[in-house]
Amino acid sequence: MNARWITFPSGADQVRAYLAEPPGTEVVGAIVCAPENLGVTEHRQAETRRLAAEGFIVLTVDPYSRIGGRPPQDHTTAEERRSKAFIAARDETVVPDCQAALAWLRTQPRVDPKAIGAVGYCLGGGTVLAWAAQTRDLACSVVLYALPVIPAAYTPDGQARSRIGLAPKIAAPMQLHFGEADEAIPLDQAQALKAALEAQAPVPVDFHLYPGARHAYMDDTLDRYSPEAAKLTYGRMVAFFRGHLEAPK
Repeated sequence: MNARWITFPSGADQVRAYLAEPPGTEVVGAIVCAPENLGVTEHRQAETRRLAAEGFIVLTVDPYSRIGGRPPQDHTTAEERRSKAFIAARDETVVPDCQAALAWLRTQPRVDPKAIGAVGYCLGGGTVLAWAAQTRDLACSVVLYALPVIPAAYTPDGQARSRIGLAPKIAAPMQLHFGEADEAIPLDQAQALKAALEAQAPVPVDFHLYPGARHAYMDDTLDRYSPEAAKLTYGRMVAFFRGHLEAPK
């Protein structure tokens, strides 16, 4: 496994990202990852390597590159921390960074330029949902427990933003995963997103809801970790990427 930090241009800036590549020299599919609101933590780096071990080149974008590689630290409550993290990593900034990451991956000799997907977790799941509605360059995307409606306190203009209306603009197959007991995402919002995507998206949508699973249930460093739901999600995600990013044998 070859894993390292790299930088790539995004507009006038240099953005850092954590890259993991499986061994070998053959051309393979690639995945752009948008992380949780904590950024590219050691856990996210380990998960980047884990997914790369499945045979993909994985590039996890740091949404906080411009402010030192960590979300804002000037908070006094957990809610203020989340609010400032979301505002710092708003779609207007990170969606172009993800597109720039895809462009960088296309320059790499081992990457099949037509076989690049995306995966996002929590804040990053919302980033991927927004990105998938703006680009025609993704072969597929996976969204994990994204906020269908961003609360007003999490936006730079203080106005709530719904992503449910993006459904008709999704241009590539999408797989989504939500916990039924998610404390951060109202169940009715997840169900409304599911209904909109299934009715309006012009591409296949694969939606999964896990009974008893809480927010960020994939993270085994948290007490909210759900081993059964995490195992199911990971298996489904890897199978989905293999179906859309791997060349037929």
